[in-house]
Amino acid sequence: MSERNCLECGDALVGRIDKKFCSDHCRNSYNNRLNKDSKNLLRNINNKLRKNYRILGSFPLKDGKTTTTKMRLMDKGFDFDYITNLYTTKKGSTYYFLYDLGYLPLDNDRYMIVKRE
Repeated sequence: MSERNCLECGDALVGRIDKKFCSDHCRNSYNNRLNKDSKNLLRNINNKLRKNYRILGSFPLKDGKTTTTKMRLMDKGFDFDYITNLYTTKKGSTYYFLYDLGYLPLDNDRYMIVKRE
């Protein structure tokens, strides 16, 4: 039987035959190092999505909707490039959503903010 070593620090492993790490610290360090590049990209995108969601959520909704201007959204730091999904109505209007909050571009740089039930 060959000696098994921790994939992170190289210490000898004791215990289960399929064990790969000597501790939770080594397991976390190994996985963090392995996924560092992709995690940074995901973290940055998720931060922008969360910020956009908080901005849409900061507008008080009456009957599940309200209107605002593009300038007010931009002043709060809203980034129109980051959404989670699109919804196109039968009439052809396209709503841009961040999870359950969305917006519909209107005329004259106005936007209707809606909450999906």
